[in-house]
Amino acid sequence: MKPKPVSSEGRFAYGGLDRVIHERARLSVLTSLITNPKGLTFNDLKQLCSLTDGNLSRHLRVLEQEEMVEIMKGQERNRPQTVCRITSSGRRRYVEYLSTLEQVVRDAETVAKDDTSLAVVHGFAPLRA
Repeated sequence: MKPKPVSSEGRFAYGGLDRVIHERARLSVLTSLITNPKGLTFNDLKQLCSLTDGNLSRHLRVLEQEEMVEIMKGQERNRPQTVCRITSSGRRRYVEYLSTLEQVVRDAETVAKDDTSLAVVHGFAPLRA
């Protein structure tokens, strides 16, 4: 069985894998924020994403520059509090990114369902138990 030729140039380039989102820590931050639409405090976000203060601050700055998150500083019981929330454009970019990831999974599953296809693609004979 010969592998099927790729019908269109760049079929597996996945241009929708947004580099801003694709970084692990920023993906964690955005996932945390999209599942908490009212926002999260800096400390809650730090804990959910297992990041240090400095790491979270750096990634939030990148996301804020991209207008994907908004950061509001205020006071809660006379103590400073920072709340982070995903923006509508951040939500839109995140959903587009997920759509591309879903396509990656679908493409991989198509080949993975048939172990012999993987073997043929890579020029190996299938393993027998």
